[in-house]
Order: sequence, then C-alpha cells, then structure tokens
Amino acid sequence: MPTSDDIATPRGPARVDTDLPTGPPAALLVLGHGAGGAVDAPDLLAVRDAAVGAGLVVCRVTQPYRVAGRRAPAPAGHLDEAWTAVLAVLRDRHPGVPLLVGGRSSGARVACRTARAADAAGVLALAFPLHPPGRPERSRAAELATGLPTLVVNGDRDPFGVPEPGPAVRVVTRPGERHDLRGDPAGTAAVVLGWLRERGWAAT
Repeated sequence: MPTSDDIATPRGPARVDTDLPTGPPAALLVLGHGAGGAVDAPDLLAVRDAAVGAGLVVCRVTQPYRVAGRRAPAPAGHLDEAWTAVLAVLRDRHPGVPLLVGGRSSGARVACRTARAADAAGVLALAFPLHPPGRPERSRAAELATGLPTLVVNGDRDPFGVPEPGPAVRVVTRPGERHDLRGDPAGTAAVVLGWLRERGWAAT
C-alpha cells in the first residue's frame, strides 16, 4: 500500500504517493500526471506496479493546482518550480540511488524540462504531447532533447502526435493506443520495465 503525504512547494502543497519495494531500492522513479488528470491514470498505475516489483521506489506527485481542487493547469514555470521542490525532498528521503523522472503528457513535459537541473539519470515520457491536436507546427520536440537516456511511449493514434527518436531518445509506438494509453496498460508497463532493466535501473 502506498503512503501519502504533502510536501510544501513555493506554489502550495504537492501530494506524494510513495510505493516501496520489498528489498533495497535500485532507483527512485518520480512520476507526474497529465494536465487535467491524476496519478491514478491506468498507465501510471501499471508502470508503478511493474517498477516497484522490479525493486524501484516509485513516487507519484500531484501538482499543487490539483491538490487545491483546480483542473486548469498552472503555468509551465509554476509546474516546474513545484516539481523541482518535490524532487529535492524526495532525493533526501531516498538517497544513494539513481533518480529517474517522468510522467504522462503534461507531467512528461515537466520532467523533461527539469531533468538536467535535477541531476536525473533518465527520463520516462508517457504520451508525450508533441504538439496541440491539429497544430503540428507547434512542436515541443526540443523539450525531449535533454541529452539523458529517455524512453517515450506513445500511441499510434495519439492526436497530439508521436515524437521522432533522437540520439538519446527511444520512441516506442503502441499500436491502437490513443493519448490516454488505456488500451493495454500492462503492455506499456512491460515496455518501461524492459528499458529499466536494460539501463541497469531494476533489481530484478
């Protein structure tokens, strides 16, 4: 069962749900939610279960605007500021292991934008929103160019588009999936677990 607590940030309290593995942790994976969503999205829960089973600490972070009951997302700078504050606390709580940051949709963008400053070892981007629907000219591909090992998992029917692979960016396209990645969460989690094991971030 996860433990839940609030962490103070400059943008108000964020909520953190933490799941611990049975043995010594191999890594710390911190996940954020989509713009109007929550940390109980099917893909986030499936990834959590797979990662905890493989020996990772998994923390799912609810941004302050959602804790306050608002659905409209805060500005990007506010999201990044709150996320960075939470990461600092979580690193102190779980020292001595690699930090992996990620999330779905908006949460993936936040993780990408802050990954290098947070000294993360890798980035997990679920349903990365490459551009607004119908607006491919407004690409956000530059946010993925962190130089860190990055796994992107998107559906091939995602109206927000599918990023292209890059030097450090692996892109796995899930057939039949849309932006919510609800069709086969276990399959998405299996892709993530394979990547964690390949990078040496899993105990099993």
